Amino acid sequence: MLTSAFGLVAALAWNDLIKRVIDRYISPGSGVISQLIYAVIVTTLLVAMTIEMGKIAEKFADEEEKKE
Repeated sequence: MLTSAFGLVAALAWNDLIKRVIDRYISPGSGVISQLIYAVIVTTLLVAMTIEMGKIAEKFADEEEKKE
């Protein structure tokens, strides 16, 4: 439960950072474009992280099988 809370805090921090970076480089009047860019960035990061976590989990599973 505590790990989930820390994960949420980290996600909110990244959320704020990504929004600020987009706001800095994209004009404030382009709300839809900003939201699209934000969605693409977040989706790309999450897909990459999910793939990497899958590789790590697979590696641990292989090590557990070797121990048995």
